[in-house]
Amino acid sequence: MTIDSTGMTRRGLLRAFAATTVVAAPTYANAFGLLRGAGDIRRVQMYSGRTGENIDMIYWIEGKYIKDAVKEVNHFMRDWRSNRVTTMDLRTIDIMAAAHNLMDINEPYMLLSGYRTPQTNAMLRSRSRGVAKNSLHMKGQAADLRLKSRSVNQMFSAAKACHAGGVGKYTGSNFVHMDCGDIRTWGR
Repeated sequence: MTIDSTGMTRRGLLRAFAATTVVAAPTYANAFGLLRGAGDIRRVQMYSGRTGENIDMIYWIEGKYIKDAVKEVNHFMRDWRSNRVTTMDLRTIDIMAAAHNLMDINEPYMLLSGYRTPQTNAMLRSRSRGVAKNSLHMKGQAADLRLKSRSVNQMFSAAKACHAGGVGKYTGSNFVHMDCGDIRTWGR
């Protein structure tokens, strides 16, 4: 029997992974909504076409966030234009992980936008009507994501099924916005 640095056996880890699609996330169950699919182990998989970086890691195990993993997620989701990092709101990462699990895929998300500095947000707003003046991206509470193997409608439905935060559908631009703000939906 092999025990890793977290004190879990290989069999225990495999059982925990198997449970990710059926166990409710306890952290925000009452205050934030049911994040079905997040499970006892939460994993995030993303790549960035802008920076060429990839991330595929477990960031939460049995009720505890892994500090070093969260730090890597924060760095990965930085404003790549200014190279500025913020502390991402982990509720958004949880929504992303739960939606990903509900879609039953192994493909990583393509991260289009995570954290944005106010300067980046203003620049993007000057180029597009779809960028909010007080965007949750500037608070580290939102992500714009794309998948090759799933349609915008499928991604939107999975994120909406989490009953947590805002979900925006941008069919014309082929991405879904997920955030940990008020529960709401928009887009066509």
